[in-house]
Amino acid sequence: MKARNSITSKDEKLANEQQLKNQWNNIDWEKAEKLVNRLQVRITKAVKEGKWYLVKRLQYLLTHSYYAKLLAIRKPTQNTGKRTAGVDGETWSSPETKMKAALKLTDKKYMAKPLRRVYIEKYGSKKKRPLGIPTMYDRAMQSLYALALEPIAEATGDRTSFGFRKERSTRDACEQIFSCMCRKDSPKWVLEGDIKGCFDNISHQWLIDNIPMDKSILKQFLKAGYIFDRHLFPTEAGTPQGGIISPILSNMTLDKIEKMLSDKYHKSKSGRIDSHHAARYKVNFARYADDFIVTAKYEEIAKEVKELIKEFLKDRGLELSDEKTLITHIDNGFDS
Repeated sequence: MKARNSITSKDEKLANEQQLKNQWNNIDWEKAEKLVNRLQVRITKAVKEGKWYLVKRLQYLLTHSYYAKLLAIRKPTQNTGKRTAGVDGETWSSPETKMKAALKLTDKKYMAKPLRRVYIEKYGSKKKRPLGIPTMYDRAMQSLYALALEPIAEATGDRTSFGFRKERSTRDACEQIFSCMCRKDSPKWVLEGDIKGCFDNISHQWLIDNIPMDKSILKQFLKAGYIFDRHLFPTEAGTPQGGIISPILSNMTLDKIEKMLSDKYHKSKSGRIDSHHAARYKVNFARYADDFIVTAKYEEIAKEVKELIKEFLKDRGLELSDEKTLITHIDNGFDS
């Protein structure tokens, strides 16, 4: 009798796994992307109209959407780190495990697991930087909430911010810089900005107070801690390098530098954009991730801009690197 029950149970399990496999393999991804994109467009429109109550409602609809959950599962199982496990050792390599994860993905009683800390070499340097590897489930949750946050980041982001954004690249950043510097009457001074450990030091409190998303979920992403050498360490600041949502959070932290500079150096006392006023200072801004440059007509203006940006970053728990933040005359060249 026991043997018969065991065989029946095994058959049911195999049948269930086959059903999950078929479900995943038969997903209409084009339909999923279309429906999620429709919600994202509505979020963007609500942001531009200043209807933040509607933004919140639409975000809730998106993060609880079946199709958004499918896309959130697909992303971490397709990117370069799909075979790299977090602290629980899990990877979702089969269609049935992916489908099962999609059906279980929920924010109810959600608790993020600690990140697995590894160190990788910096490009062109012998120094190593920390990388936090979330579990597959936490990656999927970050991917889900990134789908709801990205439309806001795009709608409110700086015009001349080019890193970690769709349809933008390093080439676009270089073109922006070139367009500001290619004429005879172009600005002669450049502030090369470098933020000290940007990802590691962003203030958690600033993020919680200013990022428009579910605060309880955001706290889980930020406060998960990390495990290194079998020891658990708390995370008191920063967004984990390796987290899917981290680039969006860091971009939103640094957005509004362009507006701050435009308000001061491009607008007249009446608050309107004034080409003659802008020509007096020739302040232009371009940013890629946490690296940026600001042009200026005179060295004194570049120094003033540096102090303004220092003050802007201070509120966010960040500071400029004195060693790498340079003010350079164009005749001496600069490294962007």
